[in-house]
Amino acid sequence: MRKLATVRRIAAIDPIPGADKIVRATVDGWQLVTAIDNGFKVGDLVIYCEIDSWIPHAVAPFLSKGKEPRVFDGIAGERLRTMRMRGQISQGLLLPLSQAFDKFEGSEYDEGQELCEFFCVGADVTDLLGIVKYEAPVPACLAGEVKGMFPSVIPKTDQERIQNLTTEFEVWKTEDLLWEETEKAEGSSMTVYHYQDYVGVCSRNLDLKRNPDNSLWAAAIRLDLERLLIETGRQLAIQGELVGEGIQGNIYKMRGQEFFVYDIYDIDRGEYLLPDERDAFMDQWRLKHVPVLRRAVSFAGMTVADVLKSADGQSVLGQIGCLREGLVYKCRSRNISFKAISDLYLLGEK
Repeated sequence: MRKLATVRRIAAIDPIPGADKIVRATVDGWQLVTAIDNGFKVGDLVIYCEIDSWIPHAVAPFLSKGKEPRVFDGIAGERLRTMRMRGQISQGLLLPLSQAFDKFEGSEYDEGQELCEFFCVGADVTDLLGIVKYEAPVPACLAGEVKGMFPSVIPKTDQERIQNLTTEFEVWKTEDLLWEETEKAEGSSMTVYHYQDYVGVCSRNLDLKRNPDNSLWAAAIRLDLERLLIETGRQLAIQGELVGEGIQGNIYKMRGQEFFVYDIYDIDRGEYLLPDERDAFMDQWRLKHVPVLRRAVSFAGMTVADVLKSADGQSVLGQIGCLREGLVYKCRSRNISFKAISDLYLLGEK
């Protein structure tokens, strides 16, 4: 599960030109605006909350700006978004470590664990603070009838953001790895799998009953993915994005709906197919892949900021003027990958 609130160390505090009440804080690969009055200093341990976190009102009442808090999943609070303040992009929220101390005492984490042991760098305090991931409402055409939870034998489709991989990124550069660069499609996550003589279709979090009226199942049936997976004789999961009409505002202005594959997971091997093997599979079964922009990228001499900057740009899926959501990078020789989401795209979200 995604760690939405973690203990981090502040790497830098910098002034913002023309601002006397706010500063820019850097935490790993993230930069955000925080009030000078918070008193944060370089080296401080803090709780960092990522964008798309739904923060309970009791944790950060100031986020509601004096208004009634919104409600999501039964929780009164607010969603953290990418913002621009005084020309500075801000992504996330810093909270003092002490804010979680009272919630720790008497919790399941308190049993047999000291306070100082739990609140170390990297500690996940998402559940402790009652924070959840904000998910946009699912359109009726995608919701479907639930068969069960997402199969545990298959990884969910949620790439880690590069801002959380600053240490790993520096190591990868020294290893001179090559990476495939693809556009991150904006749509609805879809997984079609073959396991123990059963073919199923899943949304991001749920396994859905077979229903031709459900858009995800309709796409699988239209592409004959049930037969395809059985004929491979392998236990595989085809994962991708369903985009087009009725999905995420259809930013590409497509007619109808299209399924673009971005991963194939071998359940028996417990790993994703590497790009070359995946490409051969795609060619054999004539499936559409998300746009591959570059096939062999080196990060030598680049920084995390450089990669994030490269995520900005026009989509090759949509009409002229449509911004892409970002980029996904997959190592050509290892099962490692990450995403870089465009700040311009995030700032344009409604």
